[in-house]
Amino acid sequence: MAPVRCSVPGERLCSTEDCAPGYGTFCRHGYIFASLAGYIVKKSDNGLMPIISVVRDTDSHLLPDVGSVVTCKVTSINSRFAKVQIMYIGSTPLRNTFRGTIRKEDIRATEKDKVEVYKSFRPGDIVMAKVISLGDIQSNYLLSTAENELGVVVAHSEAGATMVPISWCEMQCPKTHIKEQRKVARVQPEFLQT
Repeated sequence: MAPVRCSVPGERLCSTEDCAPGYGTFCRHGYIFASLAGYIVKKSDNGLMPIISVVRDTDSHLLPDVGSVVTCKVTSINSRFAKVQIMYIGSTPLRNTFRGTIRKEDIRATEKDKVEVYKSFRPGDIVMAKVISLGDIQSNYLLSTAENELGVVVAHSEAGATMVPISWCEMQCPKTHIKEQRKVARVQPEFLQT
């Protein structure tokens, strides 16, 4: 069962008369097509019609899914949303980052009309968020921090020190004692490293 060759989504693999469709494939008009990018594998059991599948290396192709908790870094903000780079899915680091957007209305579960993006996030902040939509080809993953466990987990002050959370909406610089507003996450014990 050695990989034969690579395929891309939509590539015609063979006729339904030659093989049966397996994982990562679909049938249309008497032909089998790849639905994934990966390696084409033909496998036959006991002289029956061979099954053609498309498999891929799961580590390098991990993708955020709706409901996944992700860790991301804020790259830019404006009055309507924050742009982020998704770096982790759960506790698994990604080889390539994905773009995400946290809209103003998805920052908090309550008082959505009073939320201001610049009082919740700043560029460089590390944020835990939940994927609420996959978007499409041109847009980013839509993320939400509208739970107590989600929000800013690491922030740096202008003095360069790692800020300490002092409430659900403020962090303080340990050097200068200046307070800055953030949407602070209540970090769960399983995410704390000792």
